[in-house]
Amino acid sequence: MKKSLFSMLILFFIGLQSVLAQGREISGVVTSADDGLSIPGVSVIVKGTTIGTTTDFDGNYSLNVPEGEKTLVFSF
Repeated sequence: MKKSLFSMLILFFIGLQSVLAQGREISGVVTSADDGLSIPGVSVIVKGTTIGTTTDFDGNYSLNVPEGEKTLVFSF
């Protein structure tokens, strides 16, 4: 009984963390200012964090950004 109660409590706290860690998904396409073509391989990082991704072959990216973070850094 104690083991199942303890297991349920652990699962509750794990689920609670995912609910409290709210954020939003940001997506877009990185294009060249010169000719408007998409740019693959661009690093997209949330400023001040290690959260990031790179654009795909078509310049698309999708990133889960924590609540309160407002700045993305693009580098190529």
